Amino acid sequence: MDKSGILVTEVWVMAGAALRLKSLLEQLLEAELPIRIRAWDGSAAGPPDAPALVVRNRRAVRRLLWKPGELGLARAWVAGDLEIEGDFYGALALLSGLVWERDDTRSGLRVLRDARTRAALFGLVRLGGLPLPPAPPREEIRRVRGHLHTRRSDQRAISHHYDVGNGFYELVLGPSMVYSCAYWPDPDATLEQAQHDKLDLVCRKLALRPGQRLLDVGCGWGSMAIHAAREYGVSVVGITLSQEQAAYARKRVADAGLTDRIEIRVQDYRDVADGPYDAISSIGMAEHVGSEKYLEYAQDLYRLLVPGGRLLNHQIARRPMTDESAYDLDEFIDAYVFPDGELAPLGTTVTQLERAGFEVRDVESIREHYAHTLRRWVANLESGWQRAVRLTGPGRARVWRLYMAACALGFERNHLGVNQVLAVRTPESGASGLPLRARTWN
Repeated sequence: MDKSGILVTEVWVMAGAALRLKSLLEQLLEAELPIRIRAWDGSAAGPPDAPALVVRNRRAVRRLLWKPGELGLARAWVAGDLEIEGDFYGALALLSGLVWERDDTRSGLRVLRDARTRAALFGLVRLGGLPLPPAPPREEIRRVRGHLHTRRSDQRAISHHYDVGNGFYELVLGPSMVYSCAYWPDPDATLEQAQHDKLDLVCRKLALRPGQRLLDVGCGWGSMAIHAAREYGVSVVGITLSQEQAAYARKRVADAGLTDRIEIRVQDYRDVADGPYDAISSIGMAEHVGSEKYLEYAQDLYRLLVPGGRLLNHQIARRPMTDESAYDLDEFIDAYVFPDGELAPLGTTVTQLERAGFEVRDVESIREHYAHTLRRWVANLESGWQRAVRLTGPGRARVWRLYMAACALGFERNHLGVNQVLAVRTPESGASGLPLRARTWN
């Protein structure tokens, strides 16, 4: 090692771990850290008034070195190797430009050519912090080779996300048990009121009337089915791939005295064969479909509708990329939250619906509503943290806190969107059945 490298190394060995970590992270991320670092030896470095990223042990260093960026940070967070002190949202916002909003697939080993980084790593080795990469936390899904979005792979992905215990979802979602963007009449409304208003908005957009048949694709815990049957007098078939959701929804239906009007099935949308239906709701389900299967999804729903029937497709969107045909897979969300989930730009979704034969009649963007919804869910989780840990384990609870808070920021900063697309299977006569004045929903 040259003379300058030896001098730098001596500084790293003498300094506290936090200063060494700060320099190493800045080398790996190629940017100055806007957040404070506090290390396992009690040392700290960085802006004194900023939120602190607490590095609890040397294992966190190995995770970040071997997988710089989002996935390494997520693994360290889920395993409890990292913590955030201070403003949680503020810390995520400061880190987002360095981690979530950059395209970085480099291995940490590529930066070892830099003498200063080698010196920093030498100091970490002296602390016992470097060797082989740790195994991923057990909450990370184990990949199985094969094609995406087969019936079997979709069943497995849905089970990973939804079959974590209904008690946990009760804690996070509250009494409404609706796991999709609420529709807020005002910021001070209760979460339950906002979810009620969302369900009612969907029913009005679909123009539901007594005696009609509604197919609820991805019915969750049955909230949409119950609202539509009770308030609008329709018969509902709700489908889900989650056994736990189906059992919970059936009990709710029975408790509401609606078993004569609601059927809950564990069924893939591709296997529904008892159409036609007068209306279809798909709320927060299409994100699971995937780019290769999306046209098939749209064609299947088109086939299941009567002429003049309406589809309400409520779906998260991402901003367009350079390659308009590409779908974006988020490393953390794909590994821990929604395996195989794919987000498309709004324009791509509308195009696929039109290719399937639908006439798209209305698009409503409600992304600010989702940011508000997510912050309420995070607040529910944080206030019931000990119970959440007992129900799912600390790793899973940490996954959900990071996921929901980061997504809230994504919607607030216009990196994510969510849209309700109303589409019609317009008959050959051209009579869509919609009112002349938009958004009266009668």
